Amino acid sequence: MKSFTKKTDNELIHEFVDGSSEALEALVLRHKDKIYTSILFLVKDKYLAEDIFQDVFIRIIDTMRGGRYTEEGKFLPWAMRIAHNLCVDHFRKVKRTPMIKNGDDKDIFEVLNFSEESAETKMMKKQSHERVREMLERLPEDQREVIILRHYADMSFKEIAAMTNCSINTALGRMRYGLINLRKLMMQKQIAL
Repeated sequence: MKSFTKKTDNELIHEFVDGSSEALEALVLRHKDKIYTSILFLVKDKYLAEDIFQDVFIRIIDTMRGGRYTEEGKFLPWAMRIAHNLCVDHFRKVKRTPMIKNGDDKDIFEVLNFSEESAETKMMKKQSHERVREMLERLPEDQREVIILRHYADMSFKEIAAMTNCSINTALGRMRYGLINLRKLMMQKQIAL
């Protein structure tokens, strides 16, 4: 597996298409946290997020094996688009949109690995993450979505604009107003992270 860590996404994809399951495993391990966390932020259900995450990689595998992958050098944004579209499809199927839930006992940061930290550090990080999640849930959906895609999925504003069907300026504006609203929430609630 160590030989795969220094390879680019495109090299791993080509090796997977040529029959290397280890290359796919390396690709999944490299991007799973960002993709899963973004899905979980959108659907707010751990089990549903796991199902959608699996569906994302089933689609990715089918596309690559079918020789239809053409996103040279842009694997993560392509995978994030698939994940976003599957989340939208889910909400269309159940004929509802994501709701902001207060008191949700699902923690999106369960996927992060803090195994080398002390119990006190883990607890402080967990509390900070919970505060951020609570504040994000209070934002309007369009602002929350842009912040999640930018900070948790590391997507560019151009990619976010394409994914959310808006202009780059609209995506930038949503990010700006989202951050302004987060600052206001922090001031109102006197929250320190």
